Amino acid sequence: MKLTTFATLVSGAIAALPAAAQDKSDWPSSLSISTGSQGGAYFVWGSGLASLIGEQLGLSASAEVTGGPIQNVALVEAGETLLGFTTTGPAQEAMAGESELMPGMAAANLRALFPMYQTPLQAAVLSSSGITDIASLEGRRVNFGPASGTSATYWQRYFDEAGIDVNASFAGASDAVGQLGDGLIDAFVYAAGLPTGAYSELAVQQAITFLPLSDAEVTTFVEAVPSMQTFTIPAGTYKGQDADIPTVAMWNFAVANASVPDSLAYEITKLVLSNNERMQQIHSSAIETLAENWDKNNFLPFHPGAVRYYEEIGITIPDNLR
Repeated sequence: MKLTTFATLVSGAIAALPAAAQDKSDWPSSLSISTGSQGGAYFVWGSGLASLIGEQLGLSASAEVTGGPIQNVALVEAGETLLGFTTTGPAQEAMAGESELMPGMAAANLRALFPMYQTPLQAAVLSSSGITDIASLEGRRVNFGPASGTSATYWQRYFDEAGIDVNASFAGASDAVGQLGDGLIDAFVYAAGLPTGAYSELAVQQAITFLPLSDAEVTTFVEAVPSMQTFTIPAGTYKGQDADIPTVAMWNFAVANASVPDSLAYEITKLVLSNNERMQQIHSSAIETLAENWDKNNFLPFHPGAVRYYEEIGITIPDNLR
């Protein structure tokens, strides 16, 4: 056997080894995943992914409660956590040095792993309030979710752009649901994947109304936040929700610090994108967690380990995203 042929066979055999059999000498001893508030899709996603990583890759992983995407980007950029979830808006702003948590410092260590799902912006009130549209929130008590989350950041931008003055408060999804149910706030606006656990819980306990965005409001939102796109929450997503709800959304991606070993980034990306049925068992929003949606990211470099997986399945990542 020629030496070159033997080397090729050995290389192929190593690549084919299961994760448990590969060299993990440069892997961290544990992995923390920056997620969001309890009751939100990020935390459910992170908890499930952490369990899957432990089960399939033999690496101790945990989901960390955070304030959401803006904080997650800062944590991953600084290497305080190696993996996190973010919507495209906060990541793009961080790379431009426009993050409120890293003002003037352009993020250089963020690397994309895989697309997750779209995050629609949602707004709910108790049906007994008589509120039926967004404009009627003028002067009302509105909870925006965690202060540094996607919800608070982009709902506030919309209200500012639309000239709607509300009495804002900030709390995690679970707390906000309790506050709305107890009448301490008039509305809970949020951003999370479907179905959002907090809203599902609320819809079982109370008669609630989800507020749609009009065509004009959608236009205002997209002008205020260019990374937003139109979206429809399908009827039946929540108990008692009998009609489609027009709104806006942005994509979510899992991001890693550039220091994550290529082999680990590869294994995590492969684990998620090659097990869609299992991911949907973690959260139904994973129906959109498909390799073909890699192109919903057009600005953030992919981790070399993730690029390796995409190339294995026939997807070419452009040079400007490497």
